[in-house]
Amino acid sequence: QVQLVESGGGLVQAGGSLRLSCAASGSIVRVYAMAWYRQTPGNQRELVAAIFSGGNTHYADSVKGRFTISRDNAKNTVYLQMDSLRPEDTAVYYCQESVVTGSYYWGQGTQVTVSS
Repeated sequence: QVQLVESGGGLVQAGGSLRLSCAASGSIVRVYAMAWYRQTPGNQRELVAAIFSGGNTHYADSVKGRFTISRDNAKNTVYLQMDSLRPEDTAVYYCQESVVTGSYYWGQGTQVTVSS
């Protein structure tokens, strides 16, 4: 059974930084991509950043130049380095794993709060 465990969320002042981690376990099918999404109350979950099996990355326009997604294959962990944080980055951040069969899995989410 696939498990994704996020950590690293918290409260930070505007302009500060946080690093989120997502530790993955239990995958028996090849992973196609890992991604970070975020969600605020009353809104749909939105893609923040993704990293694909070949190493390519994709970012939402709102975070380009401020956030960096990376992975440590030896630790089965994906990171999201968030710099120059803004109050509008406040959300619950979720890790997602997509596998080649088309299935995908979610972590439990971690709260990020940016104060002005």
